[in-house]
Amino acid sequence: MQWPTHEVANQVPDLPDCNLYVIDVALQETVQRTAPWHATTLTHSGATLGTRAMRETAALANRHPPQLQTHDRVGRRIDSVVFHSAWHELLALQRQTNLQSLPWSEPRAGAHAARTAGYYLQAQLESGSLCPITMTFASIPLLRQEPALVAMLESKLFAREHDPRDLPIAGKRAILIGMGMTEKQGGSDVRTNATVARAIKERGRGQPYLLTGHKWFYSVPHADAHLVLAQAEGGLSCFFVPRWRPDGGKNAVLIQRLKDKLGNQSNASGEVEFQDAWGLMVGEEGRGIPTIIEMANHTRLDCVIGSAGLMRHALVQAIHHARHRSAFGRLLAEQPLMQNVLADLALESEAATLLMMRLAQAEDVDHGSKNDSETNPLERAWRRIVVPAAKFWICKRTIEFCGECMEVWGGNGYVEEAPMARMLREAPVNSIWEGSGNVMCLDVLRAIEREPQAWASLLQYLEETAAGHSALKTQLHALHDMAALPQEQLQMQVRRLAQQLVLTAQSALMLQYAPQENAEIFVASRSDPANGRVYGTLGRTLNGKPDIDSGNVLQRILQRAYPA
Repeated sequence: MQWPTHEVANQVPDLPDCNLYVIDVALQETVQRTAPWHATTLTHSGATLGTRAMRETAALANRHPPQLQTHDRVGRRIDSVVFHSAWHELLALQRQTNLQSLPWSEPRAGAHAARTAGYYLQAQLESGSLCPITMTFASIPLLRQEPALVAMLESKLFAREHDPRDLPIAGKRAILIGMGMTEKQGGSDVRTNATVARAIKERGRGQPYLLTGHKWFYSVPHADAHLVLAQAEGGLSCFFVPRWRPDGGKNAVLIQRLKDKLGNQSNASGEVEFQDAWGLMVGEEGRGIPTIIEMANHTRLDCVIGSAGLMRHALVQAIHHARHRSAFGRLLAEQPLMQNVLADLALESEAATLLMMRLAQAEDVDHGSKNDSETNPLERAWRRIVVPAAKFWICKRTIEFCGECMEVWGGNGYVEEAPMARMLREAPVNSIWEGSGNVMCLDVLRAIEREPQAWASLLQYLEETAAGHSALKTQLHALHDMAALPQEQLQMQVRRLAQQLVLTAQSALMLQYAPQENAEIFVASRSDPANGRVYGTLGRTLNGKPDIDSGNVLQRILQRAYPA
């Protein structure tokens, strides 16, 4: 006999179909300022990405990770990576909205901001499928420096379709580009790379080489081509290495295994060996790092956008849960302490969104300038100095942020059937990929030293915005003092500098663009030593500023974050 022992009650229903763009007030406001022409496309994307059906597609792509097939049935080496159909559906969706090339294929005012907003919406659905899109996007400005090469590739890079066929590039309608820089012995220190490149005939830019060596992390090993670093006779250089040689034979890039990763399960990352793999030199011989660094700058900004997208979706899930779950006689969302936690998370998410869109705006302005270091020093500061600082801070905050949102769900959030576990597993990768925290902070320091005019312009902007805010001015003075430390001390303290720079920049943006009470509470809490970095510790913020104990301030913050 089966005995009914309980009734299912007080369980939260799945998030309903919703338009991810329409429910994001802060994003809509910044799109109207930066790329209003893209709002209709974003509305359509938000409606598609916010459906339960698409969330199930994303889950399927992660429940069925890619599989490596090194040989075919008769023993031929094929080095193929097989994906679930859900993965290909996600890639097709991203290419339909041109996330892999929008600013390059449709250059216009606000193109980077438009693409950033679209990428941010996609990041709320699924993270792994964004990796090949990011690298393809970031490769285009680098490849454009090689006219003969890009002439063969551009239409396939710009294509609005996903072509999963494993064929030579000439036979494909659309292609994806990957990256291969790190090796076992070096990691971020690519100067130690041991892979060797030998010229087939002549040396130099645009010439064919044979590469021998290995790559420890080969991002998206099934991509149609990779940009890799190898030691040529004249030093570390950059090479374009396709999956198939120009003669139609398979290139000698052998996938040894796929990484068994903590997160990013839908995406393939591999270890490969080059056994006289064919490649073309891109850029000048011996200038591999400067050649590829621009690509890294774009991928780092995408790490910020992807992390902000994770924050946003985790926040929506947490608020939805709190509005439907009761404890101790009241809905969680009605309880003062939970309101403090959720409002703090909402402010963090809004500040991250404003920062990512401001960095995208700098991409639009800075790339449009013929002499950007002179005509747009402030925009250059956002790109060169704030991007690595933002990658350091936003990506790290996302880990704690997703953990806090999981905790709102309680034990229900810790099980794999819920969406929170996958988001928490996804969070660390952006903090590690394309340079971990120390690498980013040292890049901030180098950028400040190399771009004194840009740094001065950024400080001037922050000082002007901080006028009338004593707490923010105090933090800005601390930033000045840290930047003036002797070099050895500054290297030791540069994480503090990067953290303070991002918090000050976010505070300035909140004061400019967020509702006044949101901005004031954010500035006060991020300047308050007693606040710490644990979510849910918002103080009262008195002395003429919003008092969170009165006037339903926290409820208004939550209503803005996710309109009921």
